[in-house]
Amino acid sequence: MGALREALARKRVAVCVGSGGVGKTTVAASLALSRAMEGGKVLVCTIDPARRLASALGLATLGNAEARVPPEAFARAGLAPRGELWAMMLDVKRTWDDLIARHAPSPEQRDRILRSRVYQQVSGALAGSQEYMAMEKLHELVTERDYDLVVLDTPPTAHALDFLEAPDRILDFLGNETARVLLTPALGAGRLGLRLFQIGGSYVARTLARFTGSDVLKDVSDFMAGFEGMYEGFKERAAGVRALLARPDVGFVLVAGPSPLSVDEALFFHDHLAASSMPVAGVIANRVTPDLWADGGALPDAAALAAALAAALAGAPAAPEPDGAGGGLPARLALTLAEHQRLARADGREVRRLFEATSGARAVVPRLETDVHDLAGLAAVAAWT
Repeated sequence: MGALREALARKRVAVCVGSGGVGKTTVAASLALSRAMEGGKVLVCTIDPARRLASALGLATLGNAEARVPPEAFARAGLAPRGELWAMMLDVKRTWDDLIARHAPSPEQRDRILRSRVYQQVSGALAGSQEYMAMEKLHELVTERDYDLVVLDTPPTAHALDFLEAPDRILDFLGNETARVLLTPALGAGRLGLRLFQIGGSYVARTLARFTGSDVLKDVSDFMAGFEGMYEGFKERAAGVRALLARPDVGFVLVAGPSPLSVDEALFFHDHLAASSMPVAGVIANRVTPDLWADGGALPDAAALAAALAAALAGAPAAPEPDGAGGGLPARLALTLAEHQRLARADGREVRRLFEATSGARAVVPRLETDVHDLAGLAAVAAWT
């Protein structure tokens, strides 16, 4: 068992974080597969809408409900897990609806919010909404299900910090003084707050209606009134989500590519996690160019490669050189090897910089020859963790 898998064996939640394009979704699925192979009941929750993950897991589609990876999909990949692997894709709108249903004081108020045209737009477009709903869904899965491990693939955000700051951002929207006056007008500003937004009830309303239309103002008024009395419920739930992330059975897994920018973002996020007392289970350097000449000696030149080829192909019929070969196969091999090693050395420097400044278990996943598109490919990635 690798160091990272050993570290996650003691965790109930693994949160994969990192900048976009570093392979978080693939890594998250491979970590979940590893635990399922060892006998755990595991769920991977992804935010990536691409169908390739569903296809890789042998599922027709992924939705907001958990779906078990079928035994025949494992059989096709030559795998025999001792546990269960489940998967789902976060539906932000559906998760918002569930949250409203949970906190609404009455069915009437719930239906009033869900029918609101403003809510239908805001619930998916509000800044931080996707990140907040990912954390909300994580809280639900951990507290209301019996999974041994839940692996969360965090949203592809412009900055990884958006994930941790999302609860505060949503609460700022719902809970700052201005928003509370708007969202709970009876409590924050008396009935005058509501009357201000009623069509034709004031000079301000008539002026706004001229630009937006009376239907828009009525929708806004209904939306604001619908949230009356719900702020405290949202606040308590967000506090529960934040508390969950700091638990000892939760571990963050930083995923980074070997580029300087990706490593910089991973280090910044690592420092922020440490400052917030969030547990870091490990760090994965993904898609790293392997070093083919690790002993540090001089690379073979074209003549040495020609001699090696001649020895390896002794007795075999000579293959014709293609037009424009440019020095023959040995020269092209020497050039390709040199370019590969330059890239490998650059990747190696960035991986060392990443590992020297971070805590937790470490794993290096090399750049594979083919794209990961099935369970066998996920198992190949998992073998390096």
